[in-house]
Amino acid sequence: MELIKCEKLEKSMAELQFSVDAETYKKAVDAAFKREGKKYTIPGFRKGKAPKAMIEKMYGADVFTYDAINDLFPAAYEEAVKAAGIEVVGRPEVDIVSESVADGVVLKVNVAVKPEMKLEGYKGMEVAKKTEAVDEEQVNQELKRMQERNARQMTREGAAQDGDIVDIDFDGSVDGVHFEGGKAEHYSLTLGSGSFIPGFEEQVVGHSAGDEFDVNVKFPEEYHAEELAGKDAVFAIKLHEVKYKELPELDDEFAKDVSEYDTLDELKASIRKNIEERNAKMAEQEMENKLVDMAIEKMEGEIPEAMYESKMDELVQDFEYRLQQQGMNLKTYLQYLGQNMEQFRSNFMEAAQKQVKQRLAMETIAAQENFEIAEEALEEEYKKIAEMYKMEVEQVKKFIDAASLKKDMAVNKALDLLKETAKVVEG
Repeated sequence: MELIKCEKLEKSMAELQFSVDAETYKKAVDAAFKREGKKYTIPGFRKGKAPKAMIEKMYGADVFTYDAINDLFPAAYEEAVKAAGIEVVGRPEVDIVSESVADGVVLKVNVAVKPEMKLEGYKGMEVAKKTEAVDEEQVNQELKRMQERNARQMTREGAAQDGDIVDIDFDGSVDGVHFEGGKAEHYSLTLGSGSFIPGFEEQVVGHSAGDEFDVNVKFPEEYHAEELAGKDAVFAIKLHEVKYKELPELDDEFAKDVSEYDTLDELKASIRKNIEERNAKMAEQEMENKLVDMAIEKMEGEIPEAMYESKMDELVQDFEYRLQQQGMNLKTYLQYLGQNMEQFRSNFMEAAQKQVKQRLAMETIAAQENFEIAEEALEEEYKKIAEMYKMEVEQVKKFIDAASLKKDMAVNKALDLLKETAKVVEG
C-alpha cells in the first residue's frame, strides 16, 4: 500500500487516496479466480474447469476485480489510515479511481474523522453541590426493608388480605377464546403489588384456599398486546394457598440477628452512616455531571453524525447482550414492544449524543493540557483492573490495549482537573 494523499474536508470528513501495487493486485485477482471461478459455466468446459481468460471474455474483464479489491481493502485501508495519522469514526465510502493488472489499483475513500474541538474557560467553573440530609424517616424505611427481607411466611387460615401471597392457577379468555400467555399453574402473586391487570388482585382478596372463582377485568387501552388492548376478559381462578408475612420485632435481638451490632440503636446509627455516604456519593456524581455539561456548553467544533451513529450501534449491541444474558433475544423483545429496529434504535439517540459529547469534551481538555500517562501508572491501572475482575494482568492486556487504556486514564485526569479547579458552592 502507498498513501497518495490525505485531504481534510468540511464537516470532519477526510478523503484518502492510496494504491496497491500491480504484483499484489494480480495475486489477489488470481486468488479470487481460484475461489470464485468454479461458479461459472462456460460452453465446452466442465463447470469449474474453464480458464480465467474465457470467463473474463464471456462475463467481462472485471468479473474478478471487485472480489480482489474486497479482499485487499481491509488491510490496505488500515495501513492508509495509520500512514495518514487520522482517527476514523465512521464507515468508509469507497470508489475505484483506476484499476488494471498492469498498474495495480488506486482507491479513494471518504470517511468521517474525529473532529478537532476547542474548549476554553473550563477551569474555575462555579458549580452547586447539594448533599441531601438524612432524616429519621429514611432510616425507618431501611429498617422496614430489612424487616421485610427477614419476614417469615405463615399460612393464613381464612380469607386472603391485601399484601398476602397467594398460590393460584389462572386461565384467561376473551369472548370465550383462550389467549397466549393467559394461563399458568401455581403462580405466586403478592396481592396489592400491581403486577397484574388493574382490578385482578382486588378480586382475589376475600377468597380462601380451595376456592374456585372468576375474575372479570378489562385490559388497558394501551396494552402491549394489541389484540387484547381494551378487551373484557374472564380469568378462571383456583386458589391453592394463602400466606402472609410475619415481621420480626424491631429490637436488639433483631439487630443481632441481621447485623454485626448488638443493639438496635447501633444498627440505626450504621444505617444512617451508610445513607449519608450514599448521599455524599450522589452529590459528588451530580456535581461531576454538571461540570461536564458546563464544559460541553463551552466546546466548539462540528461533531460528525457518524460518531452518534456508531455510539447508537454500541448501545444497541450492549442492550442485546444484556437481553441474551436474561435468556431473551432482541427480535422477540421488539415484537413485544411493537417496534421495528429503526424505531427501537432511535430510542438511543439522545444517550448516544450525550455520551459522545461527554467523551469529546474530556478528550479535548486532556489534549489541551498535554496529559501523558506514565508507563508506571499504566501498569498500576492494569493491576487494579486485574484485581477487580479476578484475572491475571497479562490476560487483561489481551482485552484492553495500552493506547485505549491511556486514553481512558487521560479522560479521568481531565475530569479530576475540572473538579480540582471548580468553585464549589455547597447548598
